[in-house]
Amino acid sequence: MRKLSYWFAALLLLAACKNNNVTPDEAQDEDLAFNYQKMPKKLELNPEAAKLVEGWIEFKTLSSSFDVLYKAKNNEDLILAIDDLIEKEKLLAASTYPGILDDLQIKSRQRVLKTYFLKVKASILNNHDATEPTIEMLEAYNAFRRQFNVVLNSQLDEKLILDEE
Repeated sequence: MRKLSYWFAALLLLAACKNNNVTPDEAQDEDLAFNYQKMPKKLELNPEAAKLVEGWIEFKTLSSSFDVLYKAKNNEDLILAIDDLIEKEKLLAASTYPGILDDLQIKSRQRVLKTYFLKVKASILNNHDATEPTIEMLEAYNAFRRQFNVVLNSQLDEKLILDEE
């Protein structure tokens, strides 16, 4: 009986040590693949907002960098696009906002967007799945663009409000 239990223990030990032909690095790489197909579409600006940002070079370059981001197929493409977006956001923050778009509501959404850029970059550098942070970043970008529409559509005439006659 004792010999049988030793044989059974040895058999379990051999089964536990069996090679699965997949290294942990390979399994991790499969889990961390960037899923570019889940990305939300870019929000379109209304015609009035599009006309206002037409001459804003820094915004146009940031927007074109987002177009490059939508073409990313893996983490290497994504990290290059994120680095470019971070640089373009710095230029946008230092630029002069056109007319009514020089608003704290828009600037705060730009800061949120910058935070998501850094979150995506950190996810990639720390070997985490970057799909979910990228989706959040794109939703923040859409909120940033949506705020252009909101600011332009909700203009109140200050004369009517302040005029007591």
